[in-house]
Amino acid sequence: MRWRGRRESENIEDRRAMGAGPAVAGGGGLMILVMVVLGLMMGKDPQQLIQQVQQQQAQQQAGAPQNMPVEDSEAERELKQFVSVVLADTEDVWNKLFTEQIGKRYPEPKLVLFRDQVSSACGTASSATGPFYCPGDDQVYLDMSFFEQLQNQFGAKGDFAMAYVIAHEVAHHVQNMLGISDQVHRSQQGVDKVAANRLSVRLELQADFLAGVWAHHGQKMKSFLDSGDVEEAMRCAQAIGDDRLQQQMQGRVVPDAFTHGTSRQRAYWFRKGLETGQIEVANELFELPYDQI
Repeated sequence: MRWRGRRESENIEDRRAMGAGPAVAGGGGLMILVMVVLGLMMGKDPQQLIQQVQQQQAQQQAGAPQNMPVEDSEAERELKQFVSVVLADTEDVWNKLFTEQIGKRYPEPKLVLFRDQVSSACGTASSATGPFYCPGDDQVYLDMSFFEQLQNQFGAKGDFAMAYVIAHEVAHHVQNMLGISDQVHRSQQGVDKVAANRLSVRLELQADFLAGVWAHHGQKMKSFLDSGDVEEAMRCAQAIGDDRLQQQMQGRVVPDAFTHGTSRQRAYWFRKGLETGQIEVANELFELPYDQI
């Protein structure tokens, strides 16, 4: 991927020097458990107490100093620069598409870099969670060590494989801004686990498709693809399919427990987005019968 010498995003928030962050200090999860027990004992609504704790944690996190100096290796500095350029590419593409095709302003998300553990509006997460998007604060969270895991554990090598991961999480922000995420979450209420999982699969595959849409328009705008880049992204999409991950982790595949889609589905929908570049095609994910996606 040709990325050097291009604009870097200003929406990078570096929390790597903060460790778990002040909201985690004191044991956020343990504190919430204690509040639930106390609430039940005192006849109070535990949910209200939990919300109070979470609000206090969020306020502590918001008031903490951000972008503190980080001791980087040369490789880490280069990787951070790469992440910043890719995020800028997503900003340029989605700003253009929102204006021209959707008729709305695109609110750019922040991308938070962290190490080991981080606190967000969606709760506390460790590096084991992998990159994620939190709709509660409209931010993407990334521990860059995931890219090393991506190469060593999943065999998904190459810079465009990493760009695909970032674009996928940004696509969840796009879904949130378009109201798609809320619609899916509402539909998941009151249905059984299998049905809820299938809705999650549709949402995740749509994010793969939108990542492909980004690549389609990004290539037109910036000509950033090198030979073999698309194959890198396809291998990455296949490597993190539910079927492959389940087989690796538990030695068997349980389709009813899928939440992201199979290797074939993830690669197929990314490529479809890349080839069409048409946002409206993403609606097919919620129109087709489940066995046809």
